Amino acid sequence: MTLLLETYWPFFLAAAERLIAVAASTHAILNKRETASVIGWVGLIWLAPFMGTLAYFCLGINRIQRRGSMVNKELQNVLDQITVPVPEQVIEQLDEVKTRHLQFKQIVETVDKLTQRPLLPGNTITPLLDGDQAYPAMLEAIDHATASISLVSYIFDYDSVGIAFINALERAIQRGVEVRVLIDDVGSKYSRPRATREMQKRRIPCKTFLPTQGPRFAHYANLRNHRKILVVDGKIGFTGGMNIREACILEQNPKHPVQDLHFRFRGPVVTHLQEAFITDWAFTTDEILKGEIWLPTLDFEGHALARGITDGPDEDFERLLMTILAAIAMANQRIDIVTPYFLPDSSMIRALVLAGMRGVEVNVMVPRINNNPLVQWAASNSLGQIAAGGCQVYLSAPPFDHTKLILVDNAWSLVGSTNLDPRSLRLNFEFNVECYSQELARDLADIIDKKIHSATRLEYQAFMARNVLLRLRDGIARLLTPYL
Repeated sequence: MTLLLETYWPFFLAAAERLIAVAASTHAILNKRETASVIGWVGLIWLAPFMGTLAYFCLGINRIQRRGSMVNKELQNVLDQITVPVPEQVIEQLDEVKTRHLQFKQIVETVDKLTQRPLLPGNTITPLLDGDQAYPAMLEAIDHATASISLVSYIFDYDSVGIAFINALERAIQRGVEVRVLIDDVGSKYSRPRATREMQKRRIPCKTFLPTQGPRFAHYANLRNHRKILVVDGKIGFTGGMNIREACILEQNPKHPVQDLHFRFRGPVVTHLQEAFITDWAFTTDEILKGEIWLPTLDFEGHALARGITDGPDEDFERLLMTILAAIAMANQRIDIVTPYFLPDSSMIRALVLAGMRGVEVNVMVPRINNNPLVQWAASNSLGQIAAGGCQVYLSAPPFDHTKLILVDNAWSLVGSTNLDPRSLRLNFEFNVECYSQELARDLADIIDKKIHSATRLEYQAFMARNVLLRLRDGIARLLTPYL
């Protein structure tokens, strides 16, 4: 027997690898939603023995099961009981808006069905530019908290900004405020020492989302909590694209400066921000936050209509992608997209090109110099396709622009954490807010127009005349799009 193994072990090993490949391929065929994804993974599994199967095991399997357990059934009962009473006159105003703007009626009803969450009136939404405006507003809210603070962030660096937030959270606890902090585990490792460890030392209730110690890192590299939400006393909410790190404070001239945009919310839609946090916290800790300190009755504080949209590789799959496609389809005049990472699938590319053919002005802005060269190279093909279709492509001037914003017809806007790439739209947990407010839209249009004024327009002919080696490099990078 020993001699047999010594002689034929390569054949046994090859046979075992093929059996594992069959099992992995079967799993991909039965569980992957998209044909292109199935083809890609099965091809990798069979063309890269062992390594392909290992890659599929680490990166291709969705291990997230967020609903169905007893704790999540109790959580769903809590969330189902959340209601926001809407006065009759406000309902009439909403009906009037739908009647006057038929395209808004269509998208309102589409997102109603996608999210099973109501569009809420009576909100005030304030854009906050960079960390220079956002962080002081957030810290002020924390320092005035009297009941509760819930905070989730993808990145929370242990630097001057992170320490300022930790100090403010500690002061809140000393005043008797209930505090819960959730940081994505991968995002918590962007700085050393980790901010999460400092919070634990100071007895600030803090947990990491999907811990990835040791070899488990690869298992969950794509299933990250990319949300950025702060809710104070259940009444004031902040969300957008901004992490917690000093790179976002441009006045301090950081080594690697980052432009970004965040938003402050007051009014009933803050409930949607809190719901997203409560769900993530329950999933991570099994603790269900409920009661008046977390979910108070909210007053109507403005005229904006808004709705929170959760998205992730679970039951919320592709909600944001379908929302964006619906918004593009209903545009009549203008579409503005600002994103740091532009790797859309073919459906979004076609939707943008068709909008341009209908006479809609389509503007897409990406950074001139990306913080991820592979993404920048891979994005070239998509940018070329929409430029060829009549869309305007702009390359924003440094510093790196991390803003995530979509504006349609200077009336409807989508703000939040989502990038236009496969990782955000299919693999990570994201949170965005759709807003119906002409006042907000005017503010956002001013911000976008200023960016366009200082940006460089991508000229399609010059783009296509690039060196063949550069186009080859970009084409090779494009092959990695599903994994970027």
